[in-house]
Amino acid sequence: MQIPVITNRLSIGALSINDHDFVFELLNSKGWLEFIGNRNIHSKEDAVNYISKILVTPNLTYWVVRLTDGNIPVGIISFIKRDYLLHYDLGFAFLPQYMGLGYAYEAAAEVKLKIMQDPAHAQLLATTFPHNSSSIRLLKKLGFQYEKQIEVKNEILQVYSVTNRPSHG
Repeated sequence: MQIPVITNRLSIGALSINDHDFVFELLNSKGWLEFIGNRNIHSKEDAVNYISKILVTPNLTYWVVRLTDGNIPVGIISFIKRDYLLHYDLGFAFLPQYMGLGYAYEAAAEVKLKIMQDPAHAQLLATTFPHNSSSIRLLKKLGFQYEKQIEVKNEILQVYSVTNRPSHG
């Protein structure tokens, strides 16, 4: 699913091999390692291989969020159909120096809006660790509601859900 999106401050477009330096930095950031997990990206080559796998994996999409001023990559929004979830999972990760500035909300809200216009994606899920309070706050701000707690690979995850209910009126 391709979603080129432009907001007042951001452009959101498809991940490409050319994003390897950014991916290397993001996947080795404290937040990624703590809340998403170590992907063992230790070199440019590792980052290129990681991106290559994403680009050929069905039901897995990463969009790069860039500042329109300078075209600087600051984060990603992911859209993943996970085996253990009934619906697609919307995710986000941002470089630490760009957190707390509203970029994650701005990007995720726009992508969520575009995705949910497709009736096939009238419900979206999101997962996070119970101790990831900043992600939980953002999910709630985006309209997601806590649904349940699950265990995946010996880790406890909280599942959040948002539904695009048709309005009657």
